[in-house]
This record gives sequence, structure tokens and C-alpha cells, in this order.
Amino acid sequence: MFTLEFSISSKKELKKVDKHSQSFILDSLEDFIESFSVEYEIALMHTGKIKKLKGQKEVLYRLKLRSYRVIYKKHEDRLVILIVHVTTRESAYK
Repeated sequence: MFTLEFSISSKKELKKVDKHSQSFILDSLEDFIESFSVEYEIALMHTGKIKKLKGQKEVLYRLKLRSYRVIYKKHEDRLVILIVHVTTRESAYK
């Protein structure tokens, strides 16, 4: 089972989001890690909900949650999904 960890900057970004959206994002992330497996990730990649980001020094993924984008990376040896960035679609890729 995976666990969630948030970077300091992502915690600050999440606090800027309205309470209703915060609840939606956190609930969605909990559901995501409860269901997470290689097969589940591949299925979400085929639907476009997850995308492996290009041009980064490290391997990062983007998870779409309504109009929000969660940028995350996996540490498979520790079974941790580190949330790097939480933002709206408009400012996700700046």
C-alpha cells in the first residue's frame, strides 16, 4: 500500500485552494493510493487521467482531478507517492 507525502510547497498550494476543492483533492488522492497498482496506473494512462511528464530531471507524473493538476513522483522502494505540486490547469505548466 502506498502512502501520501506532501512537499512543503504543495502543502502551501493546497491551503490556497477553497475548502470544498481541498476536500475533493484529498479524497481523490486517498482513493488513488488505495487503488494504486501498476495495472491501475496503466489503465489511467490510457484514459488520459495520468501522464508521464517529459523534459524533467526526475520522473514525474501528472494526475488530473477536475480542473486541478497534481504533479507527483513515486518512490517504489518506500512505497510512497510524493505530491510535488497542486494547482489549476491554467497555471500547472508555467
